[in-house]
Amino acid sequence: MRTRPPRTHAQRSALAAGAAGLATAAALAVPQQAGAAETTPIGFGAGTTGGGSASAVTVSTLAAFRTAVTGSTAKVVKVSGLIPLSGTVDVGSNTTVLGVGSASGFTGGGLRLKKVTNVVVRNLDISKPLAPADGIEVQASTKVWIDHNSFSADRDHDKDYYDGLLDINHASDNVTVSWNTFKDHFKGSLVGHSDNNASEDTGHLKVTYHHNWFDNVNSRIPSLRFGTGHFYDNYVVGAETAVHSRMGAQMLVENNVFRSTGVAVTTNRSSDVDGYVNLRGNDLGGAATEVSQVGTFTTAPYGYTAEPASSVVASVTGGSGAGKI
Repeated sequence: MRTRPPRTHAQRSALAAGAAGLATAAALAVPQQAGAAETTPIGFGAGTTGGGSASAVTVSTLAAFRTAVTGSTAKVVKVSGLIPLSGTVDVGSNTTVLGVGSASGFTGGGLRLKKVTNVVVRNLDISKPLAPADGIEVQASTKVWIDHNSFSADRDHDKDYYDGLLDINHASDNVTVSWNTFKDHFKGSLVGHSDNNASEDTGHLKVTYHHNWFDNVNSRIPSLRFGTGHFYDNYVVGAETAVHSRMGAQMLVENNVFRSTGVAVTTNRSSDVDGYVNLRGNDLGGAATEVSQVGTFTTAPYGYTAEPASSVVASVTGGSGAGKI
């Protein structure tokens, strides 16, 4: 690990306090073996059920989808086919959105989870979200599971032509991002939208990323401010900078594989306040690390089994994305 001396920032200790406490969280659950078709989320999003056993309704038009995902009653909405979007569609609480097959979902825009709770999004193809829409935006929401989706754009335009593939902000909490593919994009996944949002975000933004495949995504894999992130068993190919911990965020980066990547992990770019990282069991593939501060988040407050880096590429390329559940 190549480290750089930490810079002095008076704010650092206060910003880190909320995230650091998670290292001593309450009793762990019984570990669940990793697999490419979990039926419940592992990680900070554990316990998210979405619409549960509610009877499913299948939709194939934007109008029908908007109607089906509105409100907070328990519901399961299946999306059949690729639906063009302009902007975003708001998804209500206690909802499961599930793509049918391997090529159903949305293009041109995305989904917004705003001030909601208990939402599951699985098996969707989400492509080319034109700015200012994200592929999925999780805003001021809790208990979210984003699993087995295929996110993509292209890198033929300016970096701001499309917005984020998956952004999580405004004190959202208890989110698991698992078994997704993120491809051909500049700005992958931003957690915490601003350096100036400490009062809202500190102590929140707890996110687990596991078994995701980031392929030809330039940066933000993820970029995390203020919160607590567990990034394990992911496969990253072709990034300029991948994992970015900033503004006092605490991250545990464990058993991941990086290939053709410039900087696998950094804590000291772009923001005035550095983040914290613990590295464990990663295959860096020659990528650099820039860790100015080693953090206190060393033990996740939930049960999980991290497979070794040696098996991650086969697992992730074989099991991630839409059409694999």
